[in-house]
Amino acid sequence: MESSNKSSTSIKTWALDDRPREKLLTKGKESLSDSELLAILINSGSGRDSAVDVAKKILKLSDDNLDELGKVSIKEMMSVKGIGEARAITLVAALELGRRRQGSLTSDKKKVHTSKQLAEYLRSSLKDHSYEVFAVVFLNRANKVKHFEILSKGGITNTIVDPRIIFLKALEVQATSIVLCHNHPSGNLKPSRADEELTARLKSAGMLLDIKVVDHLIVSDEGYYSFADDGMM
Repeated sequence: MESSNKSSTSIKTWALDDRPREKLLTKGKESLSDSELLAILINSGSGRDSAVDVAKKILKLSDDNLDELGKVSIKEMMSVKGIGEARAITLVAALELGRRRQGSLTSDKKKVHTSKQLAEYLRSSLKDHSYEVFAVVFLNRANKVKHFEILSKGGITNTIVDPRIIFLKALEVQATSIVLCHNHPSGNLKPSRADEELTARLKSAGMLLDIKVVDHLIVSDEGYYSFADDGMM
């Protein structure tokens, strides 16, 4: 808990054990609040506001939700007094690293067993996009991920993907099967008629090349939808 005399004062005047950097060293990273962790990145305050005070204002941009903070733009960060372009870039970069860490498929966990496992990874990878993107996971015969790539970016409600690009990449990485994926920024997980038609078209194209389309996942903040789980493949 932060003591009341910390508000609007320089961190340098705080007790050593309460300063974010020193606290991390002596008590461990888990002991720091979100605002204290952000304060370390911000480094210094502005006027009578300490770095922690500025960090709290940054968090208010996303209603104290770190997940939503990842969607805040550099320009929006800079609306907070004390946050210039350099600090905003630092914060956005740190949040992106956190997202990538959460979404990375490490070498010993690359084998895909269920749609849920892959959907969680894809949700993490695509969750900060405010527009629709289309991605493909390329798998080998052992169902291990060989490659993941966003192949198309669109608007708020749709995106266009070229089947030739998908299968050219599949041949390039020597994938034997693929999982299609796109996000729905609106949160609605119900596939559209266009989604169903695209899935059928790509499935047919894959059969000609002996590359199996095993699933099409739609992901959003609300969860995921699997064509395969719903018997649509």
